[in-house]
Amino acid sequence: MNLTQRTRSEPLSPLIDAHIHLDSYNEVQQQEMLSGLVDADVEGVIAVSMNLASSRANLQLAQRYPSLVHPAFGFHPEQPIPDAADIHQLFDWMKLHAGDMIAVGEVGLPYYTRMEAQEAGLPFDSVPYEELLERFIAFARDQDKPIVLHAVYEDADTACRLLAQYNIKHAHFHWFKGSPDTVQHMAEQGYYISFTPDIEYEEEIQELARVYPSSLVMSETDGPWPFEGPFAGQMTHPRMTADVVSAWSRIQGIPLPEARRILYANAKRFYGI
Repeated sequence: MNLTQRTRSEPLSPLIDAHIHLDSYNEVQQQEMLSGLVDADVEGVIAVSMNLASSRANLQLAQRYPSLVHPAFGFHPEQPIPDAADIHQLFDWMKLHAGDMIAVGEVGLPYYTRMEAQEAGLPFDSVPYEELLERFIAFARDQDKPIVLHAVYEDADTACRLLAQYNIKHAHFHWFKGSPDTVQHMAEQGYYISFTPDIEYEEEIQELARVYPSSLVMSETDGPWPFEGPFAGQMTHPRMTADVVSAWSRIQGIPLPEARRILYANAKRFYGI
């Protein structure tokens, strides 16, 4: 048997969707998706949250599917900052349920909202978002939890500064985009990133996949966010992580079984699942 035949016969490691908004699917979609994960060779999903209501919904899903759904609690930054009472309630609830969550997330900075405001000639104050992110980073440190970050381009530099300030190393920048200098810094710090299905057709993402250390990458879908290219018109599903890993293996020039082992092991190691 030659090397190619041996490679083809190797069993493939399972898949892990390292970032999905599971609670944003409707109930029928959730049930069909989660009941079919085993057949799709998906071992588990990291269900990130948008706010307190989202966190509660993901906790309920995790309680119903404890071996499949691993919930992260937080506040997505691409929305208006809540008032002080709502923020206090969220942190109180997260502290109460710290034992139930796999990570703090999704949290970060509002790059796209800020860009839209600037293009429209509207003022935008980023300071409250930075202050809230700092609170989440401090919370992650105090609870000894990984943190899942929405921080791209120059916002990643701010996030990196805050992570360093609190000596946080256990950070996952999902669907990351940034400058070469920021990419190098993040890799040196041991921060993880994850790729979505757009790795199949976005040159910027493909270039990042070429240079980022293989020990620090994972696969995700960010569902239900829809994708283009070969995924146009499809509901985003955790099984698409198979396409992510396949594209990454081609970019890296390594056999698919090895690529599956690497990304599976990385997600298991980062999230402790």
